[in-house]
Amino acid sequence: MPLMKTRDFAFAALLGTTLLAPAIPALAQEAKPRDAIITVTGEGHSSVAPDMAIVTLSVVKQEKAAQDALDQNNKAMGAVLATLKDSGIAERDLQTSGFSIQPQYVYPNDKSGQPQPPTLTGYQVTNGLTVRVRDLSKLGSLLDQVVKLGINQGGDIQFTNDKPDTVLQEARKNAVADAAAKAKTLSEAAGVKLGHIISIHDGAVVMPPQPYARQSMAMAADKAVPVASGENTYNASVSITYAIQQ
Repeated sequence: MPLMKTRDFAFAALLGTTLLAPAIPALAQEAKPRDAIITVTGEGHSSVAPDMAIVTLSVVKQEKAAQDALDQNNKAMGAVLATLKDSGIAERDLQTSGFSIQPQYVYPNDKSGQPQPPTLTGYQVTNGLTVRVRDLSKLGSLLDQVVKLGINQGGDIQFTNDKPDTVLQEARKNAVADAAAKAKTLSEAAGVKLGHIISIHDGAVVMPPQPYARQSMAMAADKAVPVASGENTYNASVSITYAIQQ
């Protein structure tokens, strides 16, 4: 019997050692200090000439009868669409952007200045059109033509790029270079050395709109509209985390 107790004790001790052994590396790993890091944000910019313009135009007609206002509007907008298509604007680049029929009222006062019930004077029909012009050399003459055909409201122009992939890549590269330069400056100032890159996070890419000043469409009808397209600037940002060498 004493011999059996000794063997049982030895087995239990061995089993306890086996169970505790895997926990030792885990405890050592948890005790290992985390790497020191430095995180910087870089910004990059790249500019390119636009190759497309997005134009918003409207036909506005007022008549005493709603049907008359609608007929006049349809006639003018039909002529505008036909001219744009004949000038090479594709169907996919023409989109109705708003249509409304609004009653028009006057709000008179009597001789004593008291307000009187409103009086219906007619109806206003507005038909909006968004046009993508891919040949910027035609933009000025197109505006001149559509104004003569009945466009009498709008004139907002946004210059953009159909396929900005190349300029976006350039902006991102510049953002990474900017972040690397900042990290180098900060590490040298702190008296430490940069290690490997731990993570890179791509930020938002922003292209500020490039609007052309709105002008009176009626005044533009006498001659081709002068257009200056300038450049579009794309802005990118990136966040990079570096390890600091110990």
